[in-house]
Amino acid sequence: MNIFIVTAFPTIFQGFFSESILKQAIKKNIINVEFIYLRDFAIDHHNTIDDEAYGGSSGMIYRIEPIYNALKFIKNNFDVKNAKKILTSARGKVFNQDIAKKLAKEKNLIFICGRYKDTDFRVNEYLVTDEYSIGDYILTGGEQAAIVMIDAIVRLIPGVVGKAESVETDSFFNGLLDCPRYTRPYNFNGMKVPDVLLSGDHKKIEKWQKYQSIKLTKERRPDLWKKYTPDTRELEIINEFESRRN
Repeated sequence: MNIFIVTAFPTIFQGFFSESILKQAIKKNIINVEFIYLRDFAIDHHNTIDDEAYGGSSGMIYRIEPIYNALKFIKNNFDVKNAKKILTSARGKVFNQDIAKKLAKEKNLIFICGRYKDTDFRVNEYLVTDEYSIGDYILTGGEQAAIVMIDAIVRLIPGVVGKAESVETDSFFNGLLDCPRYTRPYNFNGMKVPDVLLSGDHKKIEKWQKYQSIKLTKERRPDLWKKYTPDTRELEIINEFESRRN
């Protein structure tokens, strides 16, 4: 996958791409990252990329010309046909695991990092294919949002994470929160690991983990549970564990 990042602050990404899983993904040539410095595409000798808003505004607005020119540069210098052009925006659809799964299958992704008060809305209307937000709050810049999305997407690409099962059992991957996880010591200051996990009975453990995953989702994310449809086996597990409690 080729990832293009259009930003006025490329140094924000240095630590992110030089550590851990992302570093290894680049080293293995699973992903290639290109930074497109927005000020290089300004139209004046001051490298201006923002301006005051028509109609008045309390903050500055990203101009359309540098973004248009940056996207034109990418198109003319790289094979990016049908690339997803993603603007980080508070108005965008909230990014989630299903979106990450879809984007992980793309060959080229272009991230345009919003900043300042806003971006000229013609960018939203005419230049991008998608707008995403990572939540109902405001960040200093879209670089942080791009980092979150890129991390979520890249780890789903085959070969990035060592064991595919590790990804497939993550929270949200199949619509539920992950079950509780424990490690040694078994007893820490009277706080014990559930005995079933030390039983060696893999079927019992699997059923316990599935029920805990369902239970946590119902308790902590009722919005997710409302959208989830348990299959026949899951309903049997729910009935089994619920009957024990009664």
